Amino acid sequence: MRLSDLQSKKIIDIGSGTNIGSIVDINISDSGQVDYFVIDHGKTIFSLGREEDTKISWSQIHKIGEDVILVKRDSM
Repeated sequence: MRLSDLQSKKIIDIGSGTNIGSIVDINISDSGQVDYFVIDHGKTIFSLGREEDTKISWSQIHKIGEDVILVKRDSM
């Protein structure tokens, strides 16, 4: 699967059912394993108070579907 394929999918938190954002980058370890996805919250260049990008670790990925990626984030 290509990064561009992943970037077209919505990232959904299965705990809350909310759309988290979209993948903008992937961090890959020296051994070639995916460490985490970097998620952009969809802010525009006109947004004030831009939030920091979210990191979703590979262990938080529940399912990669045709249109969405389901993640289970840690409870805060």
